[in-house]
Amino acid sequence: MKNYGVYIFLCLLISGFSVEAQETLPIYSDYLSDNVYLVHPSAAGFRDCSKIRLTGRTQWSGIKDAPSLQTINIHSKFGEKAGLGLIVFNDKNGYHSQQGIQATYAYHLELGRLEYSRQLSFGLSLMTVSSKLDISEFVIDDPIADQFVKSAGYFNADFSMAFHDVDFFAYFTAKNIMLSARNLYNADYESLNLRRYLLSLGYYFDYYKNGKTVEIEPSIMIQYIERTNEKFVDFNMKVYKKLPTAKLWAAFSYRRGFDGGDTQELNYLTPIVGVNFEKYMISYTYTKQSGEILFDDAGYHQITLGFDFGCFSPRKFWNERGGKTNRMF
Repeated sequence: MKNYGVYIFLCLLISGFSVEAQETLPIYSDYLSDNVYLVHPSAAGFRDCSKIRLTGRTQWSGIKDAPSLQTINIHSKFGEKAGLGLIVFNDKNGYHSQQGIQATYAYHLELGRLEYSRQLSFGLSLMTVSSKLDISEFVIDDPIADQFVKSAGYFNADFSMAFHDVDFFAYFTAKNIMLSARNLYNADYESLNLRRYLLSLGYYFDYYKNGKTVEIEPSIMIQYIERTNEKFVDFNMKVYKKLPTAKLWAAFSYRRGFDGGDTQELNYLTPIVGVNFEKYMISYTYTKQSGEILFDDAGYHQITLGFDFGCFSPRKFWNERGGKTNRMF
């Protein structure tokens, strides 16, 4: 029984992690890579083109069972006011993994006199998630330390609203509004509070001087996790550079965590670079944790690939304003 304490510690560690892991799709800085729909369902079908986005995120390159996340999503405008979207993801962290599929319906309502100058959007996503806990490879010389593989599925939903007024944008999303989830340690459903609230605000500026245009897009995203009372704030800045056949852009995001009184909050620094060329987009994201508390000293690397297709005619309002159809929000 000498390994009994180790086994109990291991189970407590996995148990505490598994609740968080059931929180469907993790929230990173993907939305800054022309991938707003991955975070806010009300963005589905908002633009004039159908969009496909693929992401691959990894940590500790070359290490077995390192945290990794892959997503693919597609969304498109249907008719004058509707949008549909679909997300498939695979999230793995050590011995826990989850796969999910999410379907979205969005509705876009025009409010201004000029076409598309002001718009209110609503989005609802329904998803199914399969979680798996695999400790079959643990080697512990103790008869009570069972090695097992358990999996379970559950459903969840997100609700989202968005408001666009010329160069201003605002998104609000309530994630994981259904509370039923499967506990991987018994056969019962539990009411797990996984709700998370997101609020994004931003503005798009462009300046024309001496024949050159400078485009910048500051934004902020606030997160609140109801169960743990944690709060996170992303401070973002994005800069665009137009070229004859492409658009280069770079972004920087600083995420500050507030956990309700602890002075040693989490901090994340995320630079992003990307390019839009005709119907294609590619970006690279690097995330590094800083501060007094470090879970690890490794950074996250992410590649995002995009393709736009089935584009409508440029929107009248944006075209009159100088062709801002390439804006990220």
